[in-house]
Amino acid sequence: MLLKWHNGYFCAMLSVVILGTGNLAQHLAEAFSGVDPVSLVQVFGRDPVQLQWFENHAPTCSKPDDIVEADAYIVAVSDTSILEVSQLLSDKNGVVAHTSGAATMDVLPMANRGVFYPVQTFTKGKSVDFHPIPICIEANLDSGRIILNSLAKSISSKVHPMDSKQRRQLHLAAVFANNFTNHLYGISEEICNRNQIPFDLLMPLIEETAAKIKSLSPTEAQTGPSKRGDQKSMDQHLSLITNNREKEIYTFLSDAIKSKYEKKL
Repeated sequence: MLLKWHNGYFCAMLSVVILGTGNLAQHLAEAFSGVDPVSLVQVFGRDPVQLQWFENHAPTCSKPDDIVEADAYIVAVSDTSILEVSQLLSDKNGVVAHTSGAATMDVLPMANRGVFYPVQTFTKGKSVDFHPIPICIEANLDSGRIILNSLAKSISSKVHPMDSKQRRQLHLAAVFANNFTNHLYGISEEICNRNQIPFDLLMPLIEETAAKIKSLSPTEAQTGPSKRGDQKSMDQHLSLITNNREKEIYTFLSDAIKSKYEKKL
């Protein structure tokens, strides 16, 4: 670790290298660049053009032999590339952590390995505040766990130690909460577009639906004709749907909701 004079005393600085140039790598570079306990010493990527974005945040390199020594290496790449990229770090002593929610920690081949998983969806070009974002960490060595914990706490107020089994279940839950929900937003938008209805009319409903589960459980917050067992309304909806896939999704979800709540009606 490095030492830096800060507010009248020397404090330990965590040196970090980010490997990757995608959305998450960009957001992590922005976050780490703004905190005193962290020194972002390098960003590695194979594409010099993509690396240009990072030049205002840290030194960059595109050659594996030029990767510098650091306390932590954050491998922010696609799940299919984690092993290949991490193998470039076989001679490094720092803890190597990937950022995947679905991959196990043991996909990394080195002895000092871990996971640094922010539970959030990231959009290119849209800045985010990491402070409220949960970060799940895992490490196989105490030394790596201490470093990843300190690194996570430098940017987030919600740091959760979590093993690979729990994290993969969390990632599954996140797919339901985010990816599947967003797909349903897309279907809603298509229905509106086909009927010349502004999709913006649904925004207050979408926002209130998300806000409700801050004070209610999703089970308590559920509404709609399928929960009420209103078959007449559901049949009417089905008669309006001309897309077979949309009809299948509507029927499947309605049946799932109905079966969950019919015993309580």
